[in-house]
Amino acid sequence: MSQLDLFGAPAPAPSAPRVGPAPQPPELHALAGKLPPALHLGTSSWSFPGWAGFVWDREVSEAVLAKDGLSAYARHPLFRTVGVDRTYYAPVTAEVFRNYAEATPSHFRFLVKAAEACVLARFPHHARYGAQRGQENPRFLDAAWATDAVVQPFVEGLGQKGGPLVFQFPPQDVSRLGGEQGFLEHLDRFLGALPRGPLYAVEVRNGALLGANLAAVLQLHGAVPVLSAWGNLPDVERQAGLLSALQQQALVVRWMLPPGVTYEEAKSQFEPFSALAEPDPGTRGRIAHLVRAFSRGNVRPAWVIVNNKAEGSSPLSVVELAREVAREVG
Repeated sequence: MSQLDLFGAPAPAPSAPRVGPAPQPPELHALAGKLPPALHLGTSSWSFPGWAGFVWDREVSEAVLAKDGLSAYARHPLFRTVGVDRTYYAPVTAEVFRNYAEATPSHFRFLVKAAEACVLARFPHHARYGAQRGQENPRFLDAAWATDAVVQPFVEGLGQKGGPLVFQFPPQDVSRLGGEQGFLEHLDRFLGALPRGPLYAVEVRNGALLGANLAAVLQLHGAVPVLSAWGNLPDVERQAGLLSALQQQALVVRWMLPPGVTYEEAKSQFEPFSALAEPDPGTRGRIAHLVRAFSRGNVRPAWVIVNNKAEGSSPLSVVELAREVAREVG
């Protein structure tokens, strides 16, 4: 009788991971050490096959990256955060967040977008909203629903790896809410009713709402603004100036789109997001300056998330931004 008969078939060899991190040059490892220790740089989501060779070690599908890419992404020396965008379209469970946390190292922190049901006063006239198109949204700034569906899974699943929880308000007609004052009263009640603990961040894409009144509401509740390089908003330094009354506990910047360009236009122009197709040194320099000013002499955390649509490839944008920050810090 053979040993195989006595002890059974040998255990199969463990399979190789379906995707791993691309090797990074020593320069990027050294660059990571020059950045402010509380600065979290990263990209908006991670499931992009076009990053093969400089983030991924091989070409794989979007489906593989959605399932297995995060652990490889988090091993890049410059990536200390990632923006979780899928949560904007529908909440996810604590288990989903827990899986994310388990895939990343201890220093990693997540920036998570809250569900759009929290921030839409009225559903847009878009096919994906079906019969709700153009209708009032009963969950708009409903703190009870947001607590159960958004905040609790975020806290339970991510724990200490939870960074900013972002309420991104798209451009919308606030006159139905009573104009700026009415919107801010709604926001005040909403933030006041949310559980304490998470870092709440508010991004408004109506430029007219940026100012001292918004800063006062955020300050009252310990929330922070999101400075967003997006569409026709003022540049991020101008936004910081408009909100200068706010003594914020953290800096949150999202570099999304070039001025005057739509999401669809940028996506069509830049896919598969494998090159810096349209470098924007002006925006890059302004963000680096904000990071330097905020990080000098303190350890307050800063998050900067970059989208592929900003310059063509968010990982390559992060590298160039890190170089700019390191130059300014040095």
